[in-house]
Amino acid sequence: MAQNLRLRAYEEGKDSKADLLPDPARYRRLVGRLIYLTNTRPDISFVVQVLSQFMHIPTKTHMAAALGVIRYLKGTPGHGILLSAEGNFRLKCFCDADWGSCPTTRRSVTGYILKLGGSLIKWKTKKQATISRSSAEAEYRALGSAVSEIVWMVGLLSDLGIN
Repeated sequence: MAQNLRLRAYEEGKDSKADLLPDPARYRRLVGRLIYLTNTRPDISFVVQVLSQFMHIPTKTHMAAALGVIRYLKGTPGHGILLSAEGNFRLKCFCDADWGSCPTTRRSVTGYILKLGGSLIKWKTKKQATISRSSAEAEYRALGSAVSEIVWMVGLLSDLGIN
């Protein structure tokens, strides 16, 4: 998706009816397939999460952004999840928050990845449940979400005999 593209929902009085897609089922099928593809392509998860918010009334702008994801996928066939057989069993986590990034709800977005050794094992991007008053508050919420995932993963790994 274009870097500074801010998609928003269709509004009856503000937007032209010509912007609406004549066949919204086509957009819904495309986004559904992209959602399935995020299982092996975590690099598109955020964009697909944004596109899936507009399934009820998609516009031509939404479809153009979805087709941009398809062009990206076509140009990067070698990307995906690589599970390494080598390396240590050290758990690493990276998290971040984008403060107030949703133009409709002004909610922040949390994102984190969890790696075991050199292999990616868990990732997530999600809108935060509440509106943060500052970027620091959004970052702390993201950190709390990532830490709870780490605690769960450490418990799972210890059950499997991996310390």
